[in-house]
Amino acid sequence: MDRREFLKDVGAGVVVASIGSGLANDLGFSTAFAQQGTERLTFGQLEPLVSLMQETPAARLIPQIVERMRNGTSLRDVVAAAALANARTFGGEDYIGFHTMMAIAPSYYMAQELPENRRALPVLKVLHRNATRIQEQGGSTREVLRPVTASEVPAGQVAGEALRDAIRRDRTNPAAPERLFASMSGTADDAFNNVLYATQDGADVHRTVLPYRTWDLMSIIGREQAHTLLRQSVRFCVRGENERIGQHYTGLRAMVPRLLDQHRLIGRELGTRMVDDRWVEDFSITIFRANAAQAAEAAAAALAEGIDPNAIGEAISLATNQLVLRDNGRPSAEGPNKPAGSIHGDSIGVHATDSANAWRNMARVANARNKVVCLIIGAWQAARDRGDRGGNFLTWEPYPREDARNEIRTIEPDRLLASLEDAIRNRSQTRAAAIVQRYSTTTQPPRALWDMLLRFAISEDGALHHEKFYRTTVEEFNSVRAPFKWRYLIALARVTASGHGYAAPGHSDACRLLGV
Repeated sequence: MDRREFLKDVGAGVVVASIGSGLANDLGFSTAFAQQGTERLTFGQLEPLVSLMQETPAARLIPQIVERMRNGTSLRDVVAAAALANARTFGGEDYIGFHTMMAIAPSYYMAQELPENRRALPVLKVLHRNATRIQEQGGSTREVLRPVTASEVPAGQVAGEALRDAIRRDRTNPAAPERLFASMSGTADDAFNNVLYATQDGADVHRTVLPYRTWDLMSIIGREQAHTLLRQSVRFCVRGENERIGQHYTGLRAMVPRLLDQHRLIGRELGTRMVDDRWVEDFSITIFRANAAQAAEAAAAALAEGIDPNAIGEAISLATNQLVLRDNGRPSAEGPNKPAGSIHGDSIGVHATDSANAWRNMARVANARNKVVCLIIGAWQAARDRGDRGGNFLTWEPYPREDARNEIRTIEPDRLLASLEDAIRNRSQTRAAAIVQRYSTTTQPPRALWDMLLRFAISEDGALHHEKFYRTTVEEFNSVRAPFKWRYLIALARVTASGHGYAAPGHSDACRLLGV
């Protein structure tokens, strides 16, 4: 009997009792599922810190966390406790709650780009948001994730398919899918691939990005929390399984199996055919101009032709990057921090780029079947976002536009950074984009530009999206081919200028506490 069969054949409590919690954790199995009969999930040595984050208002919590870090608590433990407090409280069901969860890992990576004395700032910003929302929703008196008793995967059925079918069937009650997911207690990779079956049953930005950002978080806080973190996606998918969503995704759910069968994409070894920059550019334009069904077909055909999946993912990302570069902005205000003309927050381009980044990265780590489906749906969603969310992106000119390029042409290279800061502070998306494009043609140090954009990503609120989009930009810039890299920084500059002037709650207090 192999390890996977062993873990599936015994109950969670038996596993931990017989092999010990340490080995269970090493296998990627969270002991949270072992606490059958208790009323609350608990998290071992982190539990006091997790509880503190649920019980303490932000104004009191942040000073306590800063003091704890001075006394030796690591930033990694602070991030882990924040994620577990969020998961236990919200379980993927609260809008601000799951947006905060998706910002936790990005904030930690942002911290690694900062000098030691400022390193905690992005994490404290997200922690303030986390604590504020937890208190608004009742603190520790409201906890969505609780221990569950495992059920069994029906004999002869693929675990991920069984989970997907349970979510479709039990659309008003997450208990049955959660019990089924609890039985899938193999490795963290197994848990992730099983959840992907449910994720791939639809395609909106939150359904897509939540499992990727929680998976990414495991590299920081440990894979032993895989089931606890991924349960959020199970519950999110259950809540989305209503008549409106079901109707919206009926075509997608029929299309994916058809394309898999038509192109014989299951059970075959994926190709490694290298393509040049021109192919990637042309394919990105194909996806950008296609409707959703055509884009999915193009991705499936490219996979069948043996094209390297990484090149397909790159093209999907480049297609969504165009949505940020071409966006004419909100036609009217959408609240006090999203004025007319703005493109930050939940704009078409930011949502689409984050989604493409998630599909691309999930494809990298998924098994062969899920890799294929991630890329097909990634292409489908990229084209759907362009066509269905409003705006004539096909005719709008991408930034930086000619008039803005002409306007900043005479700025000396060593004055470009100062000019960019001025453009951001004046919310001039046109100038910010043009200056970054010009900067890319000089010998000025790229790190100085990153540092400025990072500083504003931390200090400004960003309507829940600044951390996530900054990290998306870093990931895409670092992985995309050289001719396309600066498109992402131009897009980030636009979003940064758009979102300036709305200070992040708690940021000034955090700076004071850190003495920076």
